[in-house]
Amino acid sequence: MARFYYGGQAVVEGVMMRGRKTLVTAVRSPRGEVVSNTTRLASIYSGRARRTPIVRGVIVLIESLVLGINSLMYAANVSLEEEGKEDEKVSNGFLWLVVLLGVALAAGLFIVVPLVLTRLLHIGSPVLFNLVDGVIRVAILIVYLAVMGLVPDLRRVFAYHGAEHKAVNAYEAGASLDSPESIRRYSTAHLRCGTSFLFAVVLISIFVFAVVGIHAAWLMVLARILLIPVIAGLGYEVIYFGGRHADNRFVRVLMTPGLWLQSLTTRQPDDAQLEVALTALKKVMEADEAPEPASTPTVQQV
Repeated sequence: MARFYYGGQAVVEGVMMRGRKTLVTAVRSPRGEVVSNTTRLASIYSGRARRTPIVRGVIVLIESLVLGINSLMYAANVSLEEEGKEDEKVSNGFLWLVVLLGVALAAGLFIVVPLVLTRLLHIGSPVLFNLVDGVIRVAILIVYLAVMGLVPDLRRVFAYHGAEHKAVNAYEAGASLDSPESIRRYSTAHLRCGTSFLFAVVLISIFVFAVVGIHAAWLMVLARILLIPVIAGLGYEVIYFGGRHADNRFVRVLMTPGLWLQSLTTRQPDDAQLEVALTALKKVMEADEAPEPASTPTVQQV
């Protein structure tokens, strides 16, 4: 049976882990208990398209958005239920509205702003234009993540992100998953992290946009938006390759900038946060005890 690469993401006071057929979200409730929710994955997230090069990157992008929103909603509602605020539960529609506003903000910040600033320099070479545009985009990304890390609530989410990485790193190293102590020594960085994926996307976009050339501002903005699926597909292939060749020294050198960037999105977790990450990982592994064989390895972002 092909090896499965577990992965997930951090949520409010918890961790989501994605398995072959199921998704588990484990959350620390206000009462201090670890509660979890197990959801069976739709066929689109485990079918043939999910294993097709380039296409799987687009599926992963959709998967991260949809499944991530569902996990965030569960985590938020656990907190409200425990505090006796059931009537204030977060609705699916409200979360999607927040996401759409966030996507619009991200488009403005990481597409429109770098493009406008680069055009002010009146650069004629498409390659140089997009290189400068990419450098500005990376700078904005670094500043953005650094500022987010100053928010106390987000720092806790970043600590759960670190806990998720430690759990996955320990699993992939064949270590015991019995207790927080058994995984504490593992790194908070991981080659398949979504932060590394973002960095890969920025770098790939430089070359893709250079092919498009320099045109009217509105046309360049439109082209950048329409090419997001292509760039995401290529970016996933980079992360996929890195995940399958993590022991190769050359690959690790190439992925080092993405690992550096993860220092902004992860924090050292405490034992309580490690326990939550372990709960999510072990429960999703239990659900995969009798998995269906896959034709090729599947790699998850972590």
